[in-house]
Amino acid sequence: MNGRADFREPNAEVPRPIPHIGPDYIPTEEERRVFAECNDESFWFRSVPLAATSMLITQGLISKGILSSHPKYGSIPKLILACIMGYFAGKLSYVKTCQEKFKKLENSPLGEALRSGQARRSSPPGHYYQKSKYDSSVSGQSSFVTSPAADNIEMLPHYEPIPFSSSMNESA
Repeated sequence: MNGRADFREPNAEVPRPIPHIGPDYIPTEEERRVFAECNDESFWFRSVPLAATSMLITQGLISKGILSSHPKYGSIPKLILACIMGYFAGKLSYVKTCQEKFKKLENSPLGEALRSGQARRSSPPGHYYQKSKYDSSVSGQSSFVTSPAADNIEMLPHYEPIPFSSSMNESA
């Protein structure tokens, strides 16, 4: 024994350890299906429309003279840049939707990691999740090790952001 008393309730549910999702993680068959589905949907429903729209807007701005065309290559470089930016904007805009699809999977370690990550981020700003020192008896069953010094941390300080003012000079 480590000298700590066991304060667990007799019918308390022991949380499952959060799975470690690293670069060597091999997705399940269902997760692969969702990855492919997310990739297809983000491409056809977000990336292609945003890329086409950004190219049309860019071409319209060039034809109206608001944007200048390149003397040698014309509007092609700006259209390619608009297409690339639209493509990536479409992919990034689909990330939340794809995460929700993974969270809905039943027996998915990746879905479980996303669900548990959401629970940690849902605490109000300025408050940090700290494991209670009375829950340390469960730490033998988890996948991480805590030091005895970590049990004494109550809460990290909360810092307020400094408002930006353009009238302040650097010497102030």
